[in-house]
Amino acid sequence: MSRIIDLTLPLQEPMWGVKIETSHLLEKDGWNATTLHLYSHCGTHMDAPKHFDVIGQPPIKSGVDQIPLDKCTGPAWLVDLSDIKPRSLISIEDLGAVEKKIQSGDSLLIRTGWSRLVHSPIYRDDLPRISLELARFCVNKSIRMLGVEPPSVADVHNIEELTTIHRTLLAGGVIIVEGLANLEKIHKEKVTFMAFPLKIAQGDGSPVRAFAIED
Repeated sequence: MSRIIDLTLPLQEPMWGVKIETSHLLEKDGWNATTLHLYSHCGTHMDAPKHFDVIGQPPIKSGVDQIPLDKCTGPAWLVDLSDIKPRSLISIEDLGAVEKKIQSGDSLLIRTGWSRLVHSPIYRDDLPRISLELARFCVNKSIRMLGVEPPSVADVHNIEELTTIHRTLLAGGVIIVEGLANLEKIHKEKVTFMAFPLKIAQGDGSPVRAFAIED
């Protein structure tokens, strides 16, 4: 029997990039509704090539609305790095046995336990990052999606690193999913991973509902 694990952070204030305002009230207007102010890279989200002004490899073009849905689902390998130290660079060696098992078209999920820090400054300021060698490995292996728990695959305070890592992955056809949660609830090394963005015309990114399915 299949098991579904939700890997998505709830969008709520005071999360960075999230503001929710009351629009209508049942008592006053007859229904409840809110107005959402969302940064395109808040919470659990997907980066599109347009985020760093690159053209992805076919069939991915630039905007998040142009990412085919079949690129947003598929087999994924989980790497457990839950003991990783802040600001660490994640290398190919850190993949362990998964380095030899992962195949073209597979996705890679990296568990760091970082989502537990989502409401702390450490979450953005001291995150573990993807090394350039690992980014190139993902491109050379034709990895479908790279999913991480921190809000970015690179140091958000280092524009050179931020640009290099994102452009390497996005130009190489790797879809980036950041801000994952609950990876510790996955019990198997290989799962089906899905992350679907909002269809924002020419969007540079979008919040997603991400989840894993264990068979």
